[in-house]
Amino acid sequence: MTLATPETTTMTNTPAKPYKRILLKISGEALMGDQGFGISQEVMDKVATDIAKASELGVQIAIVVGGGNIFRGLQISTKLGMDRAAADYVGMLATVMNALVLQGLLKKKGVDTRMMSAIDINRVAEPYIRLRAVRHLEKGRVVIFGGGTGNPFFSTDTTSALRAAEINADGIFMAKNGVDGVYNKDPNSHDDAKRFDSLSYDDVMRQNLKVMDQTAISLCKDTGMPIVVFNFNDTDSLGSILNGDLTCGTLIN
Repeated sequence: MTLATPETTTMTNTPAKPYKRILLKISGEALMGDQGFGISQEVMDKVATDIAKASELGVQIAIVVGGGNIFRGLQISTKLGMDRAAADYVGMLATVMNALVLQGLLKKKGVDTRMMSAIDINRVAEPYIRLRAVRHLEKGRVVIFGGGTGNPFFSTDTTSALRAAEINADGIFMAKNGVDGVYNKDPNSHDDAKRFDSLSYDDVMRQNLKVMDQTAISLCKDTGMPIVVFNFNDTDSLGSILNGDLTCGTLIN
């Protein structure tokens, strides 16, 4: 997959949209806001508003939302001695809860939305079927993927990399909470932290930069899936990047 970059049409001399279909990854932690747990109504409403605005640009949007604001399988299993597979399934259910809330807010804003789950939960979500998801996107619907990959031991980062490849997305948009890209060290703790404008997949893996887990980065490298890391708190940052402004974050390809 080649990197999508802004182009200019020869007939009208107007910028073409660099992205036609994207996968937006939203971490569960970002939905907490200043709270220590759960969903911040203010944050979730802003997320839904920005997605609604982005969908008006004509970009097909799929979403993977994490569940760390409710339950983190790896951490809980380590602390409590709980079986890791069982803890991961609880984490998958947490992603379904977040996805349902986001779906409700998007529908309230007039966005045609479908929620698909990798775990069978037919009363509240469609089962994940790749071609059906693509068809929803082609019809202009926002599609939210819940339930992770449906398997334990895999993160929602890996889910994002997998689903993006399956739907043939033009890139993965990693929405971060208060961080406008990838830094060589924590910018909240170090004044001399340096932000990268662009990185290769190998750079991320070699420097162990905390963008996605290694499995997800490796899958993105294998499929040639570009990744854009940006700050979802910035006003209309998603819309700016979708319109071709790649200075709002870090590009990994």
